[in-house]
Amino acid sequence: MRSIWLLATLAVLASARTLKEPAKLSYEGYEVYQLNIRNKIHLQLINKLTEMSNEYNIWKDYEEYSKQVHVMVSPKAKSHFQLLLKLFGISNELMIANVQRLIDAEQPVTRDSGDGFGWKRYYELEEIEAWLDSILAAYPSVTEGFTIGKSFEGRTIRGIKISHGTNKPGIFIESNIHAREWITSATATWFINELLSSKQTAVRSLADNYDWYIVPVFNVDGFEYSHRKDRMWRKTRQPHPTNNCIGVDGNRNFDSHFMENGGASDNPCSETFAGAAPWSEPETKALSDYVTSIKDKFNVYLSFHSYGQWLLTPYGHTMVLPPNYDHLQDIGAAFAGAIKSLPYATEYVHGSTATVLYVASGSSVDWAYNELDKKVGFTIEYRDKGRFGFLLPPAQILPNCEELMAGMIALIDKTKQLGYL
Repeated sequence: MRSIWLLATLAVLASARTLKEPAKLSYEGYEVYQLNIRNKIHLQLINKLTEMSNEYNIWKDYEEYSKQVHVMVSPKAKSHFQLLLKLFGISNELMIANVQRLIDAEQPVTRDSGDGFGWKRYYELEEIEAWLDSILAAYPSVTEGFTIGKSFEGRTIRGIKISHGTNKPGIFIESNIHAREWITSATATWFINELLSSKQTAVRSLADNYDWYIVPVFNVDGFEYSHRKDRMWRKTRQPHPTNNCIGVDGNRNFDSHFMENGGASDNPCSETFAGAAPWSEPETKALSDYVTSIKDKFNVYLSFHSYGQWLLTPYGHTMVLPPNYDHLQDIGAAFAGAIKSLPYATEYVHGSTATVLYVASGSSVDWAYNELDKKVGFTIEYRDKGRFGFLLPPAQILPNCEELMAGMIALIDKTKQLGYL
């Protein structure tokens, strides 16, 4: 263990930089590798590297299903990183040769203002909120805006309720808790639009028979920062009182088995830093207060994420399976099957977070399941498997949305069949 620390420290020192952070961080020459982890020593080495230096960034944590890790490496650290891989015998594959090229390809050079809001590119927070205002104005009889609360930097966290009547079963959707996962808010806005405008019978059934509470962008500060400053930003934006590192992983900050079983980090510089205590972030505290206030109005809790193509059930904090796991697996099979049947033939894996992915404690879905007794809760990890990762091209927005709708129709139908709705 001591040797791992020493080698990791040497690699970090060799690649350390003191350059002032630029106005907008460039990822020119940054690469993303897929690492095949064969033992605990491999995993400890990668974890130490990424915790000790911002020259490395975990894109996909180790999970038992594939036994792989995806890590982004700066050009400055590349030679030292490759030396360590060779020294420890870690087999690897280059997934992305230049991260900045994918970032540049996400947005058009010029934006066509004549077409209005659509799903051929990604939008900033201000644009999404303006679109939300237009939707509320266009459908006043069946929509209602609601406010979760304020972020650390004072932004309003907004949502929309879609309801065609009273006393109907509800579904709550929280999206973009991780800032860099832009496909989540793009899919959430498309889904809102479809619930209001689609003529398809199955979609109209979703809209007419259920109340929908949807928060398109939950981590508003982080999302704004990912557009303005650092495309790969994940966490919230509240500074840490005793450390220069900023932000918390909002999806580890909920008061449900907080920090249990190594399912989050206590290192403020880690991407999975849980915070000093549950609800340390004003955003998560506001969401918990709001969701608790309407807990009698919804039956299903969904959280939109990327990437990996997973449908994940509780529990995240332990490999022990929840009491209704068989039912959740039935729902998961319906969701995955519906998506697989589309022309894209995209494959989703379903199962509990801890057993098929990794231990993750303090998540929103686990909190809703454990503390609010919402026995149908899922984390949906969208496209892809790592070819583009968090930088899913705009051309894939609509295919991803179509997959979500097919899966959602099947998910809600099976949930109803099993008596949860």
